[in-house]
Amino acid sequence: MNQTRRADGSAGDVDYAKIGGTYSRFRQPDPAIAAQINRALGNARAVLNVGAGAGSYEPADRDVTAVEPSASMRAQRPPHLAVAIDAVAEDLPFEDDSFDASMASVTVHQWSDLERGLAEMRRVTRGPVVLLVCDPASMMDYWLSDYIPEVREMEAKRFPPIERITAALGGSVTVDPVPVPLDCKDGFNEAYYGRPEAFLDADARLACSSWSLVPEAAVERFVRHLSDDLESGRWDRKFGHLRSQPFFNGPLRLVISQAT
Repeated sequence: MNQTRRADGSAGDVDYAKIGGTYSRFRQPDPAIAAQINRALGNARAVLNVGAGAGSYEPADRDVTAVEPSASMRAQRPPHLAVAIDAVAEDLPFEDDSFDASMASVTVHQWSDLERGLAEMRRVTRGPVVLLVCDPASMMDYWLSDYIPEVREMEAKRFPPIERITAALGGSVTVDPVPVPLDCKDGFNEAYYGRPEAFLDADARLACSSWSLVPEAAVERFVRHLSDDLESGRWDRKFGHLRSQPFFNGPLRLVISQAT
């Protein structure tokens, strides 16, 4: 279903003009995840980044062209990155086979037409198409769902099934788990699996867009519940082992489509 672009340019279920201001602070690229993405890009020199946002995971040692429809997100890109082009995944303004590889990081759930967007990425890419996504089937396997299931249920609804993504890409596709490190720099929800106190920061929550889509009453209940359990030690008695667990294998996946 097509969606009308907002004044900011974004066209998904979230208005990044309202919530995007914290992204550059909390959504820094994590080195371990960046390394996995770079390996998937292979020896590509010319890389397209679709739904590039503030520039997370854009490789610094390649010739990157960025596409981002949200003006507020484009404005947060640091000066050492290329200026992003105002365009959407479903209508990429490039000739066929323009890039050695293309990538999209946690953005496909914001597209108005997933199949068309992936077809466009495949059209303009000579080599691999690399997608960082979440598997909705694994969304509830995380302690956060015990405290605010509304957020996890919302995320599960937003992300397309992995099978739909692989079917749309066609050809040779692999799906690899993406382990999240304990000190993860990228503030998506799983990044704080062993640092629950981070969820008490309203700005940190807002940097993960699903929090803006649930009732405020649910968020207030969550803050009270988690605060009480941290103070009493209940959280640590049940989940404290996560504070020293080096990695968390959650719903994050890397989908890699090779050219046929």
